[in-house]
Amino acid sequence: MAKLIYMFNVSLDGYIADTDGNFDWAVPDEEYYSFINDVLRPVGTYLYGRQLYDMMAVWETDPSIAGQSPGAREFAEIWQAADKVVYSRTLESPCTTRTRIERDFDLEAVRRLKASSERDLTVGGAALAAHAIAAGLVDEYHLFVGPAVLGGGKPFLPDGARLRFELLDERRLTSGVVYLRYHTQP
Repeated sequence: MAKLIYMFNVSLDGYIADTDGNFDWAVPDEEYYSFINDVLRPVGTYLYGRQLYDMMAVWETDPSIAGQSPGAREFAEIWQAADKVVYSRTLESPCTTRTRIERDFDLEAVRRLKASSERDLTVGGAALAAHAIAAGLVDEYHLFVGPAVLGGGKPFLPDGARLRFELLDERRLTSGVVYLRYHTQP
């Protein structure tokens, strides 16, 4: 059975984007790419909300992004090799390969996907992840905590979430980013 992982860059005060929706406070360097590429290699499917899919699609649609560095190129290759499921009621067709669109986030379908998958899955987009968190589907949380305070914006966790974790792994990068990997406790 595959794990469902919620993974994101997070500010010290718990936000994934600032009040304007920007992620520019979390600029990856080569060490970050090297590390996250190792973390993402076992992932076979990404579950995305529409906004995050639109942002991530550049890893296939804009070759200049992948051409920025060897780590970025490898990240693009890993991303392109995985399946993507985009949950959107308005997106007519995907702009990337290995991508399908679902109109609704069906919790039972996600449970079946976890049970039948040989490789792990990630859920991305705070709103989409909130549904998976509320249903108890998220097995692990991977946070890349950046040395920034945003003072507001899009929170990593939904309001009212009450969760307990077991720390599985941690690592400090020279940029000041701290990676934390937690397993969800019952």
